[in-house]
Amino acid sequence: MPKHIIIHGDLVIFNPAFQGATVLVLPGKMEGSGISKITKKAICVEGDEKKVELDGMYFTPSHPIPGKGKVKIMALAPDQLAKKYKCGGKAVILKGGDFEAVLEVSSQAKQPAPPGPPVPDPTPQYMGKGKFISKNFKHTGA
Repeated sequence: MPKHIIIHGDLVIFNPAFQGATVLVLPGKMEGSGISKITKKAICVEGDEKKVELDGMYFTPSHPIPGKGKVKIMALAPDQLAKKYKCGGKAVILKGGDFEAVLEVSSQAKQPAPPGPPVPDPTPQYMGKGKFISKNFKHTGA
């Protein structure tokens, strides 16, 4: 079944329930680099997802004092890359299912430990999921 083509400005939404952590991040926007356009906006092609890098906060059940990190798209789902449609030699990105996401910790969440100092979270990254929200309801690819 054809899926909607992702275009410049479409939203990137990260599910807050990462494996072992809750991640709070505002929606991001895709930056299309395809030479073809839909409604005067560049089509997003394979590799454009690597440009998404958002600041987020996180905490865990054992480390409730929030930490910070960069939230990124790690890998697209197989149904998020067109098999038949290419733009400039690259596969077109489709709405599809959920992509794999990663939070790379830059400032650790902490666990209160009175009377001593808080204990930092030792985990350097957390895995999660996300999805695209498209403004393109007309053009599809497969």
